[in-house]
Amino acid sequence: MIRADVLSKHYGSLVAVDGISFQVQPGEVLGFLGPNGAGKSTTMRMFAGFVPPTSGTAEVCGFSIEKQPTEAKRLIGYLPEGAPSYGEMTPRSFLNFIARIRGLSRRETAVRSEDMIERLNLAPVLDQSIETLSKGFKRRVGIAQAILHDPPVLIMDEPTDGLDPNQKHEVRQLIQSMAADKIIVISTHILEEVDAVCNRAIIISQGRIVADETPSTLINRSRFHNAVTLKLDRKTDLDDITQQLQDLNGVEHIEVSHKTCTVTAFPKSDASILKGITDLAAIKDWPIEQLKLESGRLDEVFRTITTADGAA
Repeated sequence: MIRADVLSKHYGSLVAVDGISFQVQPGEVLGFLGPNGAGKSTTMRMFAGFVPPTSGTAEVCGFSIEKQPTEAKRLIGYLPEGAPSYGEMTPRSFLNFIARIRGLSRRETAVRSEDMIERLNLAPVLDQSIETLSKGFKRRVGIAQAILHDPPVLIMDEPTDGLDPNQKHEVRQLIQSMAADKIIVISTHILEEVDAVCNRAIIISQGRIVADETPSTLINRSRFHNAVTLKLDRKTDLDDITQQLQDLNGVEHIEVSHKTCTVTAFPKSDASILKGITDLAAIKDWPIEQLKLESGRLDEVFRTITTADGAA
């Protein structure tokens, strides 16, 4: 496992990370979330051995990052924010360089490099200098160096930053394909990434952990969980429909948007209102263009948790 035990990092009077503790087991893909300046990247850097903690400990598979850095770093694949590399190198020479540093044999280097080139679609730019590559290709080269030696622990800071939607999908599939027997920690501000690839999420705010749950449990915290949204024809009398919905059993309150011609009904605690609404809509023959049962909205939960009131 990897483990943080009362891990802190201070920069003078600034407390970047404030005594956080957690552990991650093989098979877990942990999304490490937080607003800008919350301490996400600092925590990743402490685990990767780039930044020493002010206090507390960080361990990778039983090895202390501070006391046994070489042993710990052998087990880590690390993708820093921005994916720094040597701009004058080509992706081919850079991967060969990383392979030598990691102690791979010539045969292992050939096999692993070929696998990375295929998985991350690097063939078109293999012999082009890295400094001339697009941001997306630079990011893919960074991912390739992180997983080249097939590490049991993978720490990735904003892995899909700079990638287009298709590339993001490919990288997320790659992460999922590696997840079964690895420990994967992803620091990200992209909430859809957590829902797509993570089976656990930690939210950090002002250097402290304010939530540690599965993504689905977090989504269930949303006030939109099990709400029902109706999009109606623009000629519809929304006030009349709102009143009829408000009178239904189990409905707590209604929110209306005349701009988008939508009505959202929110249920009382543990109430199920979908059937009642669909039955009423059929009886009244409402001109519904779309009816949606809301699963919940992670962005709304994130904002609530990471505001000053939510984090208190």
